[in-house]
Amino acid sequence: MNINSSTNRNLSNRTTKTRKLTTIGMLSAISIVLGLTGYGFIPLPGIKATIMHVPVIIGAILEGPVVGMTIGLIFGIFSIFQNMAVPSLLSFALINPLVSVLPRVIIGITSYYCYRIFPGKEENPVKIGVGAFIGSLTNTIGVLGMIYVLYAARFAQAKHMDPSLVGKTILGIAAGNGIPEAIVAMFITIPVVLAIKKIKK
Repeated sequence: MNINSSTNRNLSNRTTKTRKLTTIGMLSAISIVLGLTGYGFIPLPGIKATIMHVPVIIGAILEGPVVGMTIGLIFGIFSIFQNMAVPSLLSFALINPLVSVLPRVIIGITSYYCYRIFPGKEENPVKIGVGAFIGSLTNTIGVLGMIYVLYAARFAQAKHMDPSLVGKTILGIAAGNGIPEAIVAMFITIPVVLAIKKIKK
């Protein structure tokens, strides 16, 4: 057995683990700061696009689905505490882990695998953009979809609307917010991922 080879492999594994833990801590902190300060919302014509899920996407593309899922888990748990501390109109739904946590964890999976499956080199901006776009839509569709499945009646009551209109309303919100948020996520994720990949090389 080559002792030097074994030592180098162990050192490489420790370095990789340290890098991934650092990435999780740094990107999770960024996501939380974006939520606490309000900088996680970008005003667009008619809406405010959220970018608090972008660190989850970046972590997944750079370090793999497990890292992305872990950042998503932390982001989701923070979202629950935030809605408990500062209740909003939909906090009754957002304190449920199936609404706030599960979709954010899944972002790490969809972002990474859409990025990996799309043809092209790792530094291909289109490849990175596809992962970011799908990951962002995962957040929108996941959260709103779970609200519809679990809380359609309470959503209608909170919005003072006919329960029969809940599906169309949520679909409209998903389209109106989800597409702009996905585009914003692409524009942020692509240069950040390219810059970090360049530095790592």
